[in-house]
Amino acid sequence: MSHPADDPSQDAETDPHSSPEAGGADQAPRGLLGRLFGVLNPEGEDPPAAEPAPRADRAGPTPGIGNLRNMRVEDVAIPKAEIVAVPVTITLEDLVQIFRENGFSRLPVFRGTLDSPLGLIHLKDLALEQGFCAQPGRFSLRNLLRPLLYVPPSMPIGVLLQKMQSQRIHMALVIDEYGGVDGLVTLEDLIEQVIGEIEDEHDETEDGLWLAEKPGVYLAQARAPLEDFEAEIGMALVADPAERDEVDTLGGLVFMALGRVPARGEVVVLESGVEVEVIDADPRRIKRLRLRLPVRGGDG
Repeated sequence: MSHPADDPSQDAETDPHSSPEAGGADQAPRGLLGRLFGVLNPEGEDPPAAEPAPRADRAGPTPGIGNLRNMRVEDVAIPKAEIVAVPVTITLEDLVQIFRENGFSRLPVFRGTLDSPLGLIHLKDLALEQGFCAQPGRFSLRNLLRPLLYVPPSMPIGVLLQKMQSQRIHMALVIDEYGGVDGLVTLEDLIEQVIGEIEDEHDETEDGLWLAEKPGVYLAQARAPLEDFEAEIGMALVADPAERDEVDTLGGLVFMALGRVPARGEVVVLESGVEVEVIDADPRRIKRLRLRLPVRGGDG
């Protein structure tokens, strides 16, 4: 994922009076979060076995319970430059358009600049309480705001996961030492460090690993096998045999070309002449790519 993204338990961030967790501190949490918190705060049990050391690779640490103790917020946060947020003065029409273009369920809301955050707007509140057919000029985003968490970059992600569960707030802004916004973390970002990447309808390309948008242009998953995609397009993307031994996927090819994980929107031109645009990525992994093949003689 993750950037602000749909988290796997968005309905939990609703009226606290209807919350099953509102029954008191002695009530045992259930489901995935309950099991995670049981590991973080075992009562009368031996501590869990240590996780094997994560191998160093391009995708970041191996998912596992141990990450809740070993990783900090700054390790998983979306950088400030990649945060999609909206001003409190935004019109209803513009707000709906941003939700449509980005596919998120929550967006941070600010006054003036992102360093003056006010809260978050949930798509469900906009749809159910305000509606998409409100009369222009009568829309007030301030009335729909929900609270955000504000956390330091050094906080262990397990502690933040507990705060999100106890306060029923699934988005946090990372605040630097000067009080400015430095990044953003969602509940999905944290859970992915334990169980691996959570794919939703925005992560998939139709039913396969790539889709031909038009002649010579493909939308592809970063995990698509390099050799299979080369067979599809009828050209080699890597000519050097030594380099070919180092990469198996399209995402790995882009990483190798840059020597780092690229930012969303970044464009890379490979030696083969193929132009690769990064459609979706976070600080730890590349997710989706758009590939434009070079125009050959006689092609339109």
